[in-house]
Amino acid sequence: MQKKSWWDIFIYKEKTQNQQFELLESKEDDSNVSSWGKHRAGKEAYIYVDIKRNLRRIKEDFNIPKNADITIRKLKICGHIDAFLVFIDGLIDKKMMNKVVLKNLMLETTGLDYEEENFIDALVDKVLNVGTIGKSNLFDKIENQITNGFCALFIDGYNKCLLLEIKDYPKRNIEKAENEKTIRGSKESFVEDLPTNISILRRLCKNKNLIVEYMNIGADNNIGCALVYIDGIINPEIPKELKKRINKVKSESILSSGMLEQWIEDSKWQLFPQVLNTERPDRAVSFLIEGKALIIVEGSPSANVVPITFFNLYHTSEDTDLRWQYGTFISIVRLIGTIMAVFLPGFYMALVLYSQEMISSELLASIASAREGVPFPTIIELMVMEVAFELIREASSRVPGAIGETLGIVGALILGQAAVQAGLVSPILIIIVAASGIASYVIPDYSLSLAVRVSRFFFIIMGYMAGFYGISIGMFVYFAIMCSIKSFGVPFMAPVAPKLRTSHDIIAVRPIDGMKYRPDKMNTLKKQKSK
Repeated sequence: MQKKSWWDIFIYKEKTQNQQFELLESKEDDSNVSSWGKHRAGKEAYIYVDIKRNLRRIKEDFNIPKNADITIRKLKICGHIDAFLVFIDGLIDKKMMNKVVLKNLMLETTGLDYEEENFIDALVDKVLNVGTIGKSNLFDKIENQITNGFCALFIDGYNKCLLLEIKDYPKRNIEKAENEKTIRGSKESFVEDLPTNISILRRLCKNKNLIVEYMNIGADNNIGCALVYIDGIINPEIPKELKKRINKVKSESILSSGMLEQWIEDSKWQLFPQVLNTERPDRAVSFLIEGKALIIVEGSPSANVVPITFFNLYHTSEDTDLRWQYGTFISIVRLIGTIMAVFLPGFYMALVLYSQEMISSELLASIASAREGVPFPTIIELMVMEVAFELIREASSRVPGAIGETLGIVGALILGQAAVQAGLVSPILIIIVAASGIASYVIPDYSLSLAVRVSRFFFIIMGYMAGFYGISIGMFVYFAIMCSIKSFGVPFMAPVAPKLRTSHDIIAVRPIDGMKYRPDKMNTLKKQKSK
Protein backbone atom coordinates (compact mmCIF):
# COMPACT_ATOMS: atom_id res chain seq x y z
CA MET A 1 0.00 0.00 0.00
CA GLN A 2 1.41 3.38 -1.00
CA LYS A 3 2.25 5.62 1.92
CA LYS A 4 0.47 9.00 1.94
CA SER A 5 2.30 12.22 2.66
CA TRP A 6 0.95 14.83 5.06
CA TRP A 7 0.34 17.17 2.12
CA ASP A 8 -2.31 14.78 0.71
CA ILE A 9 -4.87 15.91 3.26
CA PHE A 10 -4.92 19.40 1.68
CA ILE A 11 -5.54 18.17 -1.90
CA TYR A 12 -9.01 17.48 -3.20
CA LYS A 13 -9.46 14.04 -4.77
CA GLU A 14 -12.31 13.11 -7.06
CA LYS A 15 -14.69 10.65 -5.37
CA THR A 16 -15.31 7.35 -7.10
CA GLN A 17 -18.92 6.40 -7.76
CA ASN A 18 -18.90 3.57 -5.23
CA GLN A 19 -17.35 5.60 -2.43
CA GLN A 20 -19.62 5.98 0.58
CA PHE A 21 -19.94 9.03 2.78
CA GLU A 22 -18.56 8.12 6.20
CA LEU A 23 -19.24 9.80 9.48
CA LEU A 24 -17.28 9.62 12.66
CA GLU A 25 -18.92 7.08 14.93
CA SER A 26 -19.16 7.53 18.66
CA LYS A 27 -16.38 5.81 20.58
CA GLU A 28 -18.88 3.72 22.48
CA ASP A 29 -20.62 0.83 20.78
CA ASP A 30 -24.37 0.36 20.54
CA SER A 31 -24.46 -1.92 23.56
CA ASN A 32 -23.37 0.87 25.86
CA VAL A 33 -26.68 2.58 26.50
CA SER A 34 -27.66 4.75 29.40
CA SER A 35 -29.34 3.48 32.52
CA TRP A 36 -32.58 5.24 31.69
CA GLY A 37 -32.41 3.76 28.18
CA LYS A 38 -32.16 0.29 29.71
CA HIS A 39 -35.09 1.08 31.94
CA ARG A 40 -37.11 2.08 28.90
CA ALA A 41 -36.13 -1.06 27.04
CA GLY A 42 -37.19 -3.27 29.93
CA LYS A 43 -40.59 -4.65 30.83
CA GLU A 44 -43.34 -2.10 30.24
CA ALA A 45 -46.24 -1.52 32.66
CA TYR A 46 -49.59 -1.75 30.89
CA ILE A 47 -52.74 -0.09 32.17
CA TYR A 48 -55.46 -2.20 33.79
CA VAL A 49 -59.03 -2.86 32.81
CA ASP A 50 -60.09 -2.01 36.37
CA ILE A 51 -60.29 1.77 36.70
CA LYS A 52 -59.62 1.69 40.46
CA ARG A 53 -56.22 0.07 39.90
CA ASN A 54 -55.40 2.67 37.25
CA LEU A 55 -56.40 5.48 39.61
CA ARG A 56 -54.26 4.01 42.39
CA ARG A 57 -51.25 3.70 40.07
CA ILE A 58 -51.59 7.29 38.82
CA LYS A 59 -51.79 8.62 42.39
CA GLU A 60 -48.68 6.68 43.38
CA ASP A 61 -46.63 7.74 40.37
CA PHE A 62 -47.54 11.44 40.67
CA ASN A 63 -47.36 11.54 44.51
CA ILE A 64 -50.97 12.64 44.96
CA PRO A 65 -52.13 14.40 47.15
CA LYS A 66 -48.64 15.75 47.95
CA ASN A 67 -48.35 16.95 44.36
CA ALA A 68 -50.91 19.76 44.34
CA ASP A 69 -51.04 20.74 40.64
CA ILE A 70 -51.88 17.24 39.32
CA THR A 71 -55.65 17.29 38.87
CA ILE A 72 -57.88 14.21 38.72
CA ARG A 73 -61.47 14.82 37.60
CA LYS A 74 -63.86 11.90 38.05
CA LEU A 75 -66.95 11.65 35.85
CA LYS A 76 -69.46 9.19 34.38
CA ILE A 77 -69.81 8.43 30.68
CA CYS A 78 -73.18 7.32 29.28
CA GLY A 79 -74.63 8.09 32.68
CA HIS A 80 -73.04 5.21 34.58
CA ILE A 81 -69.57 4.25 33.24
CA ASP A 82 -66.84 5.39 35.64
CA ALA A 83 -64.02 7.42 34.14
CA PHE A 84 -61.50 10.02 35.22
CA LEU A 85 -59.35 12.70 33.57
CA VAL A 86 -55.76 13.42 34.62
CA PHE A 87 -54.01 16.69 33.73
CA ILE A 88 -51.62 19.28 35.12
CA ASP A 89 -53.19 22.53 36.15
CA GLY A 90 -51.58 25.40 34.25
CA LEU A 91 -50.62 23.37 31.16
CA ILE A 92 -54.10 22.94 29.66
CA ASP A 93 -56.82 25.17 28.26
CA LYS A 94 -59.44 25.23 31.04
CA LYS A 95 -62.14 26.71 28.81
CA MET A 96 -61.74 23.89 26.32
CA MET A 97 -61.68 21.38 29.16
CA ASN A 98 -64.96 22.63 30.62
CA LYS A 99 -66.89 23.52 27.46
CA VAL A 100 -65.74 20.75 25.13
CA VAL A 101 -64.26 17.75 26.92
CA LEU A 102 -66.31 17.54 30.13
CA LYS A 103 -69.54 18.77 28.57
CA ASN A 104 -69.40 16.33 25.66
CA LEU A 105 -68.36 13.35 27.78
CA MET A 106 -71.18 13.83 30.26
CA LEU A 107 -73.97 15.08 27.95
CA GLU A 108 -73.23 13.84 24.43
CA THR A 109 -72.64 10.18 25.31
CA THR A 110 -76.18 9.27 26.36
CA GLY A 111 -77.04 7.76 22.99
CA LEU A 112 -73.87 5.69 22.55
CA ASP A 113 -73.81 1.92 22.92
CA TYR A 114 -71.16 1.41 25.59
CA GLU A 115 -71.18 -2.34 25.02
CA GLU A 116 -70.05 -2.12 21.41
CA GLU A 117 -66.58 -3.36 20.62
CA ASN A 118 -65.29 -0.04 19.28
CA PHE A 119 -66.63 2.19 22.04
CA ILE A 120 -63.29 4.02 22.36
CA ASP A 121 -63.31 4.79 18.63
CA ALA A 122 -66.91 6.01 18.88
CA LEU A 123 -65.88 8.51 21.57
CA VAL A 124 -63.09 9.80 19.33
CA ASP A 125 -65.27 10.05 16.22
CA LYS A 126 -68.54 11.37 17.67
CA VAL A 127 -67.97 12.98 21.07
CA LEU A 128 -64.52 14.50 21.64
CA ASN A 129 -64.07 17.63 19.52
CA VAL A 130 -60.32 17.84 20.05
CA GLY A 131 -57.79 18.31 17.29
CA THR A 132 -55.23 15.70 18.34
CA ILE A 133 -56.21 12.51 20.18
CA GLY A 134 -53.82 9.66 20.87
CA LYS A 135 -54.20 6.21 22.36
CA SER A 136 -51.87 4.31 24.61
CA ASN A 137 -51.88 1.38 27.01
CA LEU A 138 -48.49 2.05 28.65
CA PHE A 139 -48.23 3.94 31.93
CA ASP A 140 -44.81 5.41 31.08
CA LYS A 141 -45.99 6.90 27.81
CA ILE A 142 -49.23 8.19 29.32
CA GLU A 143 -47.48 9.86 32.25
CA ASN A 144 -44.90 11.38 29.93
CA GLN A 145 -47.66 12.91 27.80
CA ILE A 146 -49.43 14.24 30.90
CA THR A 147 -46.25 16.11 31.89
CA ASN A 148 -46.12 17.51 28.33
CA GLY A 149 -49.57 19.10 28.69
CA PHE A 150 -51.90 16.34 27.48
CA CYS A 151 -55.07 15.29 29.30
CA ALA A 152 -55.44 11.52 29.87
CA LEU A 153 -58.88 9.87 29.90
CA PHE A 154 -59.20 6.49 31.67
CA ILE A 155 -62.45 4.53 31.24
CA ASP A 156 -63.55 1.62 33.40
CA GLY A 157 -63.53 -1.71 31.56
CA TYR A 158 -61.09 -0.66 28.83
CA ASN A 159 -57.34 -1.20 28.69
CA LYS A 160 -56.66 1.85 26.51
CA CYS A 161 -56.26 5.47 27.52
CA LEU A 162 -57.14 8.48 25.36
CA LEU A 163 -54.64 11.33 25.29
CA LEU A 164 -56.24 14.70 24.47
CA GLU A 165 -54.04 17.58 23.33
CA ILE A 166 -55.54 20.72 24.86
CA LYS A 167 -52.27 22.38 25.82
CA ASP A 168 -52.27 26.04 26.72
CA TYR A 169 -49.53 27.52 28.87
CA PRO A 170 -47.80 30.92 29.14
CA LYS A 171 -45.08 31.50 26.56
CA ARG A 172 -43.01 34.37 25.28
CA ASN A 173 -44.01 36.17 22.11
CA ILE A 174 -41.76 36.14 19.06
CA GLU A 175 -39.30 39.02 19.44
CA LYS A 176 -36.17 40.42 17.85
CA ALA A 177 -32.97 38.41 17.88
CA GLU A 178 -30.70 39.69 20.66
CA ASN A 179 -27.33 38.12 19.78
CA GLU A 180 -27.52 37.95 15.96
CA LYS A 181 -28.68 41.40 14.93
CA THR A 182 -28.85 42.38 11.27
CA ILE A 183 -29.76 45.52 9.35
CA ARG A 184 -31.66 44.05 6.41
CA GLY A 185 -32.46 40.51 7.53
CA SER A 186 -35.45 39.10 9.38
CA LYS A 187 -36.07 40.46 12.88
CA GLU A 188 -37.82 37.45 14.43
CA SER A 189 -36.11 34.87 16.61
CA PHE A 190 -36.86 31.48 18.09
CA VAL A 191 -38.75 31.25 21.40
CA GLU A 192 -38.76 28.69 24.21
CA ASP A 193 -41.86 26.85 22.90
CA LEU A 194 -40.98 23.92 20.64
CA PRO A 195 -44.23 23.82 18.58
CA THR A 196 -43.93 27.57 17.93
CA ASN A 197 -40.36 27.13 16.67
CA ILE A 198 -41.40 24.30 14.37
CA SER A 199 -44.27 26.39 13.00
CA ILE A 200 -41.86 29.26 12.22
CA LEU A 201 -39.63 26.86 10.27
CA ARG A 202 -42.63 25.44 8.42
CA ARG A 203 -43.73 28.95 7.45
CA LEU A 204 -40.29 29.88 6.11
CA CYS A 205 -39.54 26.53 4.46
CA LYS A 206 -42.62 25.38 2.55
CA ASN A 207 -41.06 22.11 1.46
CA LYS A 208 -43.07 18.89 1.57
CA ASN A 209 -39.83 16.97 2.27
CA LEU A 210 -39.11 18.93 5.46
CA ILE A 211 -38.94 16.20 8.11
CA VAL A 212 -39.54 16.84 11.84
CA GLU A 213 -38.80 13.95 14.19
CA TYR A 214 -39.61 14.30 17.89
CA MET A 215 -37.46 12.67 20.55
CA ASN A 216 -37.22 12.75 24.36
CA ILE A 217 -33.96 13.27 26.25
CA GLY A 218 -33.10 13.15 29.95
CA ALA A 219 -34.33 10.46 32.32
CA ASP A 220 -35.87 12.73 34.96
CA ASN A 221 -37.16 15.78 33.09
CA ASN A 222 -37.79 13.78 29.87
CA ILE A 223 -37.70 16.98 27.83
CA GLY A 224 -38.69 17.00 24.18
CA CYS A 225 -36.50 17.89 21.24
CA ALA A 226 -37.03 17.94 17.48
CA LEU A 227 -34.67 16.77 14.75
CA VAL A 228 -35.32 18.77 11.57
CA TYR A 229 -33.89 18.16 8.09
CA ILE A 230 -34.92 18.12 4.42
CA ASP A 231 -35.25 14.62 3.06
CA GLY A 232 -33.76 14.18 -0.39
CA ILE A 233 -31.09 16.85 0.22
CA ILE A 234 -29.31 15.85 3.43
CA ASN A 235 -26.95 12.91 3.46
CA PRO A 236 -29.01 10.17 5.20
CA GLU A 237 -26.03 9.21 7.38
CA ILE A 238 -26.18 12.56 9.22
CA PRO A 239 -29.65 12.19 10.84
CA LYS A 240 -28.90 8.51 11.50
CA GLU A 241 -25.71 9.36 13.40
CA LEU A 242 -27.40 12.28 15.13
CA LYS A 243 -30.24 10.10 16.46
CA LYS A 244 -27.68 7.56 17.58
CA ARG A 245 -25.79 10.14 19.62
CA ILE A 246 -28.95 11.63 21.12
CA ASN A 247 -30.14 8.17 22.18
CA LYS A 248 -26.82 7.65 23.97
CA VAL A 249 -27.17 10.75 26.16
CA LYS A 250 -26.69 9.56 29.74
CA SER A 251 -27.69 12.69 31.60
CA GLU A 252 -30.72 12.50 33.88
CA SER A 253 -31.73 16.03 32.93
CA ILE A 254 -31.11 18.12 29.81
CA LEU A 255 -32.25 21.70 30.38
CA SER A 256 -31.00 23.52 27.30
CA SER A 257 -29.59 23.14 23.81
CA GLY A 258 -26.14 24.01 25.17
CA MET A 259 -26.16 20.95 27.43
CA LEU A 260 -27.22 18.69 24.55
CA GLU A 261 -24.53 20.23 22.34
CA GLN A 262 -21.82 19.03 24.72
CA TRP A 263 -23.20 15.48 24.64
CA ILE A 264 -23.36 15.10 20.85
CA GLU A 265 -20.20 16.91 19.71
CA ASP A 266 -17.32 14.87 18.32
CA SER A 267 -14.65 15.83 20.85
CA LYS A 268 -15.19 17.54 24.18
CA TRP A 269 -11.48 18.44 24.48
CA GLN A 270 -11.33 20.73 21.45
CA LEU A 271 -11.33 24.47 22.03
CA PHE A 272 -13.44 25.28 18.98
CA PRO A 273 -17.19 24.61 18.84
CA GLN A 274 -18.33 21.69 16.68
CA VAL A 275 -22.02 22.61 16.80
CA LEU A 276 -23.41 25.97 15.64
CA ASN A 277 -26.10 27.65 17.72
CA THR A 278 -28.44 30.16 16.10
CA GLU A 279 -31.50 32.07 17.33
CA ARG A 280 -32.52 33.20 13.83
CA PRO A 281 -35.11 31.05 11.97
CA ASP A 282 -34.10 32.46 8.57
CA ARG A 283 -30.49 31.42 9.13
CA ALA A 284 -31.63 27.99 10.34
CA VAL A 285 -33.63 27.50 7.13
CA SER A 286 -30.59 28.46 5.03
CA PHE A 287 -28.63 25.70 6.76
CA LEU A 288 -31.44 23.23 6.07
CA ILE A 289 -31.29 24.08 2.36
CA GLU A 290 -27.53 23.48 2.39
CA GLY A 291 -28.10 19.94 3.68
CA LYS A 292 -27.56 20.36 7.40
CA ALA A 293 -29.72 19.17 10.31
CA LEU A 294 -31.24 21.16 13.18
CA ILE A 295 -31.80 20.07 16.78
CA ILE A 296 -34.31 22.21 18.67
CA VAL A 297 -34.75 21.58 22.40
CA GLU A 298 -37.90 22.48 24.34
CA GLY A 299 -37.20 25.50 26.54
CA SER A 300 -34.28 26.85 24.46
CA PRO A 301 -34.78 29.88 22.17
CA SER A 302 -32.24 28.63 19.64
CA ALA A 303 -31.42 25.75 17.31
CA ASN A 304 -28.27 23.64 17.09
CA VAL A 305 -26.89 23.06 13.59
CA VAL A 306 -24.74 20.11 12.45
CA PRO A 307 -22.40 19.50 10.70
CA ILE A 308 -20.59 22.83 10.64
CA THR A 309 -17.25 24.30 9.62
CA PHE A 310 -15.22 27.30 10.72
CA PHE A 311 -16.65 29.38 7.87
CA ASN A 312 -20.23 28.67 8.98
CA LEU A 313 -19.30 30.22 12.33
CA TYR A 314 -17.49 33.08 10.62
CA HIS A 315 -20.24 34.23 8.23
CA THR A 316 -23.58 35.86 9.00
CA SER A 317 -26.88 35.88 7.14
CA GLU A 318 -26.27 39.54 6.27
CA ASP A 319 -23.36 38.56 4.03
CA THR A 320 -25.86 37.24 1.47
CA ASP A 321 -28.67 39.71 2.23
CA LEU A 322 -26.46 42.53 0.94
CA ARG A 323 -25.03 42.88 -2.58
CA TRP A 324 -21.91 40.77 -3.05
CA GLN A 325 -19.55 43.80 -3.04
CA TYR A 326 -20.83 44.96 0.34
CA GLY A 327 -20.87 41.43 1.73
CA THR A 328 -17.27 40.88 0.66
CA PHE A 329 -16.17 44.17 2.25
CA ILE A 330 -17.84 43.30 5.57
CA SER A 331 -16.33 39.80 5.44
CA ILE A 332 -12.81 41.19 4.91
CA VAL A 333 -13.27 43.65 7.80
CA ARG A 334 -14.40 40.72 9.96
CA LEU A 335 -11.29 38.75 8.92
CA ILE A 336 -8.99 41.63 9.91
CA GLY A 337 -10.78 41.90 13.24
CA THR A 338 -10.42 38.16 13.88
CA ILE A 339 -6.68 38.25 13.14
CA MET A 340 -6.24 41.25 15.43
CA ALA A 341 -8.24 39.61 18.23
CA VAL A 342 -6.05 36.49 18.16
CA PHE A 343 -2.54 37.75 17.35
CA LEU A 344 -2.21 41.48 18.12
CA PRO A 345 -1.19 41.26 21.83
CA GLY A 346 1.18 38.37 21.09
CA PHE A 347 2.77 40.27 18.21
CA TYR A 348 3.27 43.29 20.46
CA MET A 349 4.92 41.10 23.08
CA ALA A 350 7.30 39.50 20.56
CA LEU A 351 8.11 42.84 18.94
CA VAL A 352 8.94 44.68 22.16
CA LEU A 353 10.92 41.89 23.84
CA TYR A 354 12.78 40.22 20.96
CA SER A 355 12.62 42.25 17.74
CA GLN A 356 13.21 45.89 18.60
CA GLU A 357 15.30 46.26 15.42
CA MET A 358 12.06 45.92 13.41
CA ILE A 359 10.70 49.09 15.04
CA SER A 360 11.67 52.54 13.81
CA SER A 361 13.81 54.56 16.21
CA GLU A 362 11.08 57.18 16.69
CA LEU A 363 8.44 54.58 17.60
CA LEU A 364 10.90 52.70 19.79
CA ALA A 365 11.72 55.89 21.66
CA SER A 366 8.01 56.59 22.09
CA ILE A 367 7.41 53.10 23.52
CA ALA A 368 10.41 53.41 25.85
CA SER A 369 9.29 56.82 27.14
CA ALA A 370 5.75 55.54 27.66
CA ARG A 371 7.03 52.59 29.69
CA GLU A 372 9.31 54.77 31.78
CA GLY A 373 8.26 54.51 35.39
CA VAL A 374 6.06 51.41 34.93
CA PRO A 375 7.07 49.04 37.78
CA PHE A 376 5.98 45.76 36.12
CA PRO A 377 7.50 43.66 33.34
CA THR A 378 5.70 43.79 29.97
CA ILE A 379 4.20 40.31 30.35
CA ILE A 380 2.68 41.12 33.76
CA GLU A 381 1.42 44.46 32.49
CA LEU A 382 -0.22 42.88 29.44
CA MET A 383 -1.75 39.95 31.35
CA VAL A 384 -3.22 42.24 34.02
CA MET A 385 -4.81 44.49 31.42
CA GLU A 386 -6.21 41.53 29.43
CA VAL A 387 -7.72 40.00 32.57
CA ALA A 388 -9.12 43.40 33.59
CA PHE A 389 -10.71 43.80 30.14
CA GLU A 390 -12.29 40.33 30.40
CA LEU A 391 -13.60 41.16 33.89
CA ILE A 392 -15.22 44.36 32.63
CA ARG A 393 -16.73 42.56 29.65
CA GLU A 394 -18.15 39.75 31.79
CA ALA A 395 -19.48 42.12 34.44
CA SER A 396 -21.19 44.35 31.87
CA SER A 397 -22.96 41.34 30.31
CA ARG A 398 -24.37 40.14 33.67
CA VAL A 399 -26.01 43.34 34.84
CA PRO A 400 -29.08 45.15 33.44
CA GLY A 401 -28.68 46.91 30.09
CA ALA A 402 -28.36 50.56 31.15
CA ILE A 403 -26.07 49.71 34.06
CA GLY A 404 -23.99 47.44 31.84
CA GLU A 405 -23.34 50.19 29.32
CA THR A 406 -22.39 52.59 32.12
CA LEU A 407 -20.10 49.98 33.66
CA GLY A 408 -18.33 49.48 30.32
CA ILE A 409 -17.73 53.20 29.89
CA VAL A 410 -16.49 53.59 33.47
CA GLY A 411 -14.19 50.59 33.20
CA ALA A 412 -12.77 51.47 29.80
CA LEU A 413 -12.29 55.22 30.25
CA ILE A 414 -11.98 56.13 33.90
CA LEU A 415 -10.08 53.08 35.18
CA GLY A 416 -7.83 52.96 32.10
CA GLN A 417 -6.98 56.66 32.33
CA ALA A 418 -6.40 56.37 36.07
CA ALA A 419 -4.04 53.39 35.57
CA VAL A 420 -2.00 55.35 33.01
CA GLN A 421 -1.77 58.45 35.21
CA ALA A 422 -0.75 56.33 38.18
CA GLY A 423 2.11 54.87 36.15
CA LEU A 424 0.87 51.28 36.46
CA VAL A 425 0.54 50.64 32.72
CA SER A 426 1.78 52.31 29.56
CA PRO A 427 -0.63 54.15 27.19
CA ILE A 428 0.39 52.07 24.17
CA LEU A 429 -0.57 48.89 26.02
CA ILE A 430 -4.02 50.31 26.66
CA ILE A 431 -4.34 50.85 22.90
CA ILE A 432 -3.23 47.26 22.13
CA VAL A 433 -5.63 45.67 24.64
CA ALA A 434 -8.54 47.90 23.61
CA ALA A 435 -7.96 47.26 19.88
CA SER A 436 -7.83 43.47 20.32
CA GLY A 437 -10.85 43.56 22.62
CA ILE A 438 -12.93 45.62 20.20
CA ALA A 439 -11.82 43.39 17.31
CA SER A 440 -13.18 40.31 19.09
CA TYR A 441 -16.68 41.81 18.93
CA VAL A 442 -16.78 41.47 15.13
CA ILE A 443 -16.91 37.67 15.45
CA PRO A 444 -20.61 36.80 15.02
CA ASP A 445 -20.70 33.46 16.84
CA TYR A 446 -20.44 33.65 20.64
CA SER A 447 -18.71 30.27 21.06
CA LEU A 448 -16.14 31.10 18.39
CA SER A 449 -15.58 34.48 20.06
CA LEU A 450 -14.82 32.72 23.34
CA ALA A 451 -12.38 30.39 21.56
CA VAL A 452 -10.60 33.41 20.07
CA ARG A 453 -10.41 35.15 23.45
CA VAL A 454 -8.82 32.06 25.03
CA SER A 455 -6.43 31.66 22.09
CA ARG A 456 -5.19 35.23 22.61
CA PHE A 457 -3.62 34.28 25.94
CA PHE A 458 -1.88 31.29 24.33
CA PHE A 459 -0.16 33.52 21.75
CA ILE A 460 0.78 36.09 24.39
CA ILE A 461 2.64 33.35 26.28
CA MET A 462 4.26 32.01 23.09
CA GLY A 463 5.39 35.53 22.14
CA TYR A 464 6.83 36.07 25.63
CA MET A 465 8.73 32.76 25.58
CA ALA A 466 10.30 32.84 22.11
CA GLY A 467 9.18 35.94 20.22
CA PHE A 468 8.06 35.53 16.62
CA TYR A 469 9.65 32.08 16.57
CA GLY A 470 7.34 31.01 19.38
CA ILE A 471 4.33 32.57 17.66
CA SER A 472 5.22 30.68 14.46
CA ILE A 473 5.30 27.39 16.37
CA GLY A 474 2.05 28.30 18.07
CA MET A 475 0.40 29.11 14.73
CA PHE A 476 1.49 25.76 13.30
CA VAL A 477 0.06 23.86 16.28
CA TYR A 478 -3.05 26.07 16.29
CA PHE A 479 -3.95 25.49 12.64
CA ALA A 480 -2.97 21.82 12.79
CA ILE A 481 -5.50 21.35 15.60
CA MET A 482 -8.14 23.24 13.61
CA CYS A 483 -7.51 20.99 10.60
CA SER A 484 -7.88 17.87 12.77
CA ILE A 485 -11.34 18.80 14.08
CA LYS A 486 -14.41 17.19 12.54
CA SER A 487 -18.08 17.91 13.01
CA PHE A 488 -20.11 14.78 12.26
CA GLY A 489 -17.53 13.63 9.74
CA VAL A 490 -17.06 17.02 8.04
CA PRO A 491 -13.57 18.62 8.38
CA PHE A 492 -13.72 21.83 10.39
CA MET A 493 -11.57 23.80 7.93
CA ALA A 494 -13.34 22.61 4.76
CA PRO A 495 -13.39 23.79 2.00
CA VAL A 496 -9.83 25.07 2.59
CA ALA A 497 -8.31 21.95 4.16
CA PRO A 498 -9.17 19.73 2.38
CA LYS A 499 -9.63 21.88 -0.74
CA LEU A 500 -13.01 21.34 -2.36
CA ARG A 501 -14.49 22.52 -5.64
CA THR A 502 -17.62 24.37 -4.49
CA SER A 503 -15.99 26.88 -2.16
CA HIS A 504 -18.24 29.93 -2.35
CA ASP A 505 -18.41 30.53 1.40
CA ILE A 506 -14.78 31.14 2.40
CA ILE A 507 -14.09 34.89 2.65
CA ALA A 508 -15.25 36.61 -0.52
CA VAL A 509 -18.97 36.56 -1.28
CA ARG A 510 -20.07 35.53 -4.75
CA PRO A 511 -22.96 37.08 -6.66
CA ILE A 512 -26.09 35.24 -5.60
CA ASP A 513 -26.78 33.87 -9.09
CA GLY A 514 -23.37 32.17 -8.99
CA MET A 515 -24.20 30.03 -5.95
CA LYS A 516 -25.74 27.21 -7.95
CA TYR A 517 -24.31 24.27 -6.04
CA ARG A 518 -24.41 23.11 -2.45
CA PRO A 519 -21.08 22.85 -0.60
CA ASP A 520 -19.10 19.75 -1.55
CA LYS A 521 -18.22 19.13 2.10
CA MET A 522 -21.81 18.16 2.92
CA ASN A 523 -21.90 15.43 0.24
CA THR A 524 -25.63 16.04 -0.21
CA LEU A 525 -27.90 13.84 -2.30
CA LYS A 526 -28.96 16.84 -4.39
CA LYS A 527 -25.93 18.88 -5.47
CA GLN A 528 -27.55 21.70 -7.45
CA LYS A 529 -29.57 24.47 -5.80
CA SER A 530 -30.57 26.44 -8.89
CA LYS A 531 -30.40 26.02 -12.64
